Amino acid sequence: MEARLAEGTMAAKWRNALISCLAQTQPNHARDTWLVPGLTRLESKLLEHAFPAAPRAAAVLIPIVEYPRALTVLLTTRATQLRNHAGQISFPGGSLEAGETPCDGALREAYEEIGLRSDFVSLLGYLPDHILLTGFRITPVVALVRPGFEIHADSSEVHDVFEAPLDRLLDISNYVISRRRAGPDWGHALREEIELETYSVRVAGRNIWGATAGILFNLARRCAPALQ
Repeated sequence: MEARLAEGTMAAKWRNALISCLAQTQPNHARDTWLVPGLTRLESKLLEHAFPAAPRAAAVLIPIVEYPRALTVLLTTRATQLRNHAGQISFPGGSLEAGETPCDGALREAYEEIGLRSDFVSLLGYLPDHILLTGFRITPVVALVRPGFEIHADSSEVHDVFEAPLDRLLDISNYVISRRRAGPDWGHALREEIELETYSVRVAGRNIWGATAGILFNLARRCAPALQ
């Protein structure tokens, strides 16, 4: 009984931290607010010369499933036949359609990719736009998901769907920070090589890396003061 109460208390603590750190946030697409996944705004500013001039607008849903004694993040493994980021772990999401808001786009993509219905989803807020040097500007949409949803994955886009413990993903000490070089061979407008910090975290026997890990790291950093 005491263990269950403790688990419920921790779940409530994480939920309250998310509500606190995302309260009154709104999408902001101004270039001077963009973040490179995993980096602070000051660190990202040092890479502004490498930002794509006209990135494609996209949105992802960070779906946090709210169980009575734990919170989890719903993640996908991308299908291996996809042209971009095949086999990588990601959030549901994709490019925005004309006139679509980031929230509407993220919900649409989540339904198309994994069958997550919007009536199970409650918006918490937004992270700053994250810029990918491969040409996308991503708005992360953070939301709580009510248990009881059904998953119907589109096999042309999604290999599988799984849940990872939120407490592990929002613990900064679990992340491994590496450095790698990026250049013209990435297929974007970089004229010379630059060095980037990249992030990864192992959870449930899987390795989450790249933009997904960087966005989660920035969410963890944002929530940290509310957990003190």
